Amino acid sequence: MAGSGLPCLALALLILLSSSSTAVASSMRVGVVLDLTSDAGKKSLTCINMALDDFYAAHANATRRVDLRVRDSRGDVVTAAHAGLQHAHHCSVALPVDVNEDDLDTVIHNLKEQPTRVLIVHMLSDLAARVLKRAMLAGMMSDGYVWIATAGIGSDVDSLSPDRVDHMQGIITFRPYIQTTGRVLNFTTRFKKRFQLENPSIRVVHDPSVPLLWAYDTAWALAAAVNTNGVSSSATSRTVLDSVLNITFDGLAGQFRLVNGQLQLSTYELVNIIGKGARTVGFWMPEFGIFKNLKDNNEKGLRQILWPGDLAIAPKGWDMSSNGRPLRIAIPSKHGIKQLVDVSYSPTSNTSTVTGNLQPRLQKVDAMVGDTTISTSKMNKVAFTMPFTDTGLSMIVVLKKETSGSMWIFLQPLTSTLWIVSLVFFFFTGFVVWVIEHRINPEFYGMPSQQFGIIFYFAFSTLVFSHKEKLESNLSRFVVIIWVFVVLILTSSYTASLTSMLTVQRLQPTVNSVQDLLRNGDYVGYQRGSTVGYWLEEMGFHRKNLLGYDTVEEYADALQKGSENGGVSAIFDEIPYLKIFLAKYCEGYTMVGPTYRLGGFGFAFPIGSPLVHDVSQAIMIPSVQEEMVQIENKWFGDPGVCQRKRSSINSSRLGFSNFSGLFLISGVTSGLALFIHLAIFVHQERDRLRA
Repeated sequence: MAGSGLPCLALALLILLSSSSTAVASSMRVGVVLDLTSDAGKKSLTCINMALDDFYAAHANATRRVDLRVRDSRGDVVTAAHAGLQHAHHCSVALPVDVNEDDLDTVIHNLKEQPTRVLIVHMLSDLAARVLKRAMLAGMMSDGYVWIATAGIGSDVDSLSPDRVDHMQGIITFRPYIQTTGRVLNFTTRFKKRFQLENPSIRVVHDPSVPLLWAYDTAWALAAAVNTNGVSSSATSRTVLDSVLNITFDGLAGQFRLVNGQLQLSTYELVNIIGKGARTVGFWMPEFGIFKNLKDNNEKGLRQILWPGDLAIAPKGWDMSSNGRPLRIAIPSKHGIKQLVDVSYSPTSNTSTVTGNLQPRLQKVDAMVGDTTISTSKMNKVAFTMPFTDTGLSMIVVLKKETSGSMWIFLQPLTSTLWIVSLVFFFFTGFVVWVIEHRINPEFYGMPSQQFGIIFYFAFSTLVFSHKEKLESNLSRFVVIIWVFVVLILTSSYTASLTSMLTVQRLQPTVNSVQDLLRNGDYVGYQRGSTVGYWLEEMGFHRKNLLGYDTVEEYADALQKGSENGGVSAIFDEIPYLKIFLAKYCEGYTMVGPTYRLGGFGFAFPIGSPLVHDVSQAIMIPSVQEEMVQIENKWFGDPGVCQRKRSSINSSRLGFSNFSGLFLISGVTSGLALFIHLAIFVHQERDRLRA
């Protein structure tokens, strides 16, 4: 935001440069128009005089002096000038400064009837105080409201009377940040003393507000401009004004620098009016954002704010109007698929029952709920929430039965991992038995090649329990008993799985991709009246190959006929409708192909409705998401049921995880037996090993 410049300084004072030449060669006459009937006008004049006194005290060699010609407007000229300025720039924010209380109450009442609860106050502090007082009496400074005031109020809040502050509790406002330097503190002390002397009837003098510091800096800038090289004693007001616009110096309120007539401010202080005054809740730098404090720019955000009604949680910013009118909800009307939402009228009870779907005119309703697809063409007319369903376009095709006849089907009951692990354990078990038996059992003697053959033969003979070698060690017998138990379970499971694969029929989709449909020139179906037909044409389908249907029953009938018999090879629709179809026709159909991302279903509201944000936020809450899944399962069924039925052939395959416990037991048993055998061997041969 641009800083306040000369037009904004006029809120506190109005400096008019005389267009006539000066009467005295060493002075420049400057007209000052102030409302000296107000405290603000009197304080502004004190600041201006102090600025000139301080400038000439600091610049004793200054050749030209500013000759002030003060005029008391008695509230007319400044008010009129400001009102004109307000009207020129803000023909709408709509209250004259002299508005009476009855008109104020009418405005407040109209605001209260609106659902919006966020109100921005952009006006002079005197008028703002009156507005906020009437708002408090109307109950609008309470829970649920957010009041944000611009710098016109924030800059004056420290000088407001206690009764006015009472009417502003919970307001958020901002003001230019002024660093409390020693120079500012010194000026504050001198200002209070001087103003008290000049106005003895005023007993309480507050610290000077930001506009008063600006008035001081502006008067200083004027004196500096008058004494700038190139400004002669006969200079016109335009010349002096141009000189002021080029002046740069460190003033009481920070650096004084005008760009396009606007005072450039680098930091604003965000304050919350609570109790007897303002409490700083953060700082705003237009270039860098909002921070909790200036010392740590990494700490983003604001400190705790107390909103109207002493509410610590930020209000949602809207509410239903106080007249209690119920929301008018429209339902999209459709002739076919009505499972999502439908409306039926009962003549006997004269009531409507909502179970489905009017393409309404949202100018006459507050919202539209149902299966309303979010699309770019509609976004220009209504405001959508976040989608509440799966988003996307996909297709349903028929499943055909196919019996597996592969010559390698005997390998399919076990996964590759399980095959490899089983082979490793066959050899490991045979090796352990050989290590234990070959020193004490003659049947395990022989050449190395013979012993390797014995290991291989013994390990695999356990598959049919026909090994001829007699075991001598109890350790090897224990290992083999455990391994035979593992083999028994493994072979039994393999047999059952292979039998299932040989007898159960596979279910394969008749169409696998959109490219197949396009290449074959097949007919495809879609829901009549939806935008799916448009998307299918965009995907490359010819209009003559697109057939519209109204119900899921028609979908099923068309798919069973197929393209060759007056039906279709696939049905395209949005995923929620396809779920409705699969919930009724679980077996014999499947959803295949890629999912094309679309907008999904959302709730529609008139553009600008405050409900959009809150409903979208509610949709994203995890508990609401879980509840929506439960609702979906209730009406559409568990989406995994059909998939589990179709994948029976795959689920019959056995993986390592199915037998990991058995392999663990066998591995631990074999390893323990091998360890015990080695320990006994070392103990028996300890003398020979030492030698």
